Amino acid sequence: MAETQQDAPAQPLLIPEAEDFWQAARRGQLRLQRCSACEHAFFPPRPFCPACGDRRVENFTATGRATLYSYIISHIPAPGHTPPYAIAVVELEEGPRMMTNIVGCPQTPQALRLDMPLQVVFQARGDMTLPLFEPAEPTP
Repeated sequence: MAETQQDAPAQPLLIPEAEDFWQAARRGQLRLQRCSACEHAFFPPRPFCPACGDRRVENFTATGRATLYSYIISHIPAPGHTPPYAIAVVELEEGPRMMTNIVGCPQTPQALRLDMPLQVVFQARGDMTLPLFEPAEPTP
């Protein structure tokens, strides 16, 4: 059965500041931005530092390590997702938080523990490659 526009995963709005992020994701790299003035690392990409407002920002490759900050388990079908699936906020080792999905483990409260160590994995979905996160250690 052909995928309809309604079933296709939503495509992010591509702004110039995010181009490096999406190109790097296709190569299997997680890229963030850092302020050249105050060294604050941040996500999502933008043309200025959210901490000090300086416009001197640089892109850098993140470690891909994170911890699970918060999540919900959705049991409602959504384009690109088969229930149950975790909608999560992860805290990257560099400091920023990112909304993502958790993969590679059961989508249960027993497997998804707050503060659990995670690592980035990349998954192609349509024309995009998304950074998702999986447990860095075996889960129950």
